[in-house]
Amino acid sequence: MAAPRPINKQMTAFEWLLIVVLSALWGGAFFFSEVALLEVPPLTVVLGRVGFAALLLHVVVRLSGQKMPVGWRPWVAFAVMGMLNNFIPFSLIVWGQTHLTSGVASIFNATTPFFAVVFAHFLTRDEPMTGNRVAGVVLGLGGVGILVGPGVFTGMNDQLAAQVAIIGAAISYSLAGIYGRRFAGYPPLVTATGQVTTSALMMVPVALYVDRPWELMPLSASTWGAVLGIASLCTALAYLIYFRILKTAGATNLMIVTLLIPPSAIALGVVFLGEGLQRREAMGMAVIGFGLLVLDGRILARFRR
Repeated sequence: MAAPRPINKQMTAFEWLLIVVLSALWGGAFFFSEVALLEVPPLTVVLGRVGFAALLLHVVVRLSGQKMPVGWRPWVAFAVMGMLNNFIPFSLIVWGQTHLTSGVASIFNATTPFFAVVFAHFLTRDEPMTGNRVAGVVLGLGGVGILVGPGVFTGMNDQLAAQVAIIGAAISYSLAGIYGRRFAGYPPLVTATGQVTTSALMMVPVALYVDRPWELMPLSASTWGAVLGIASLCTALAYLIYFRILKTAGATNLMIVTLLIPPSAIALGVVFLGEGLQRREAMGMAVIGFGLLVLDGRILARFRR
């Protein structure tokens, strides 16, 4: 997701509250997707998510008095951002959830910062690889290895394909973070609205051609609630909170959200969907979480002091 040059500062109590709320919203996205997938195919779930979110964000832009840019250049940039940050990862994650539980999918998605620091080292000049980042990446990859387990040696199956798909989504998110640095001069609300709008426009023909969603009607109230929930809460509202934190606390502090999303998704899956974690999956999550702490470096630095 869009990220300017990282800021490393102490967060206020309100910013910590926003971090917790954001992690719950993004954890809820996995839960809502799981519910919607009971009746709706993956690409239509994604279309509903970005389509309704785009409409809501345009209303917020209008009410706030801000204006969307004109001309083709900013909208081409929004389209690239929408492709990397919404169209590709949303599609891969929701399809992956047809073969994985919401909790496991969220754990694989938590690998995004590991790929981000690797790509940032090669594609930027101000975020070189450091010792703690190398160690964090190694731990993160080790956690992924534990999650995948010995199944990787038995050949490609649906579950392994789903795991690869969500790792692909994490890679796409990390590239979006690097590309998104160019939007530093835009108001956060405008950037969020532009990228969600373009991703919705890209999603329309794909979902209509592949899923033929008009044949799915009527849908149950729970499915409509899940689609509207993931659009309004986990996309439109989450983006507003995300860019608010990014503006005041910086990208480095915002990375803490990645640690908190899996617990939220797992808790919702256990309570409402009857899901659970195997011992191997819990171990993989623990190793990935420790890798994120090493990658961030600040907590370990406090222990050393």
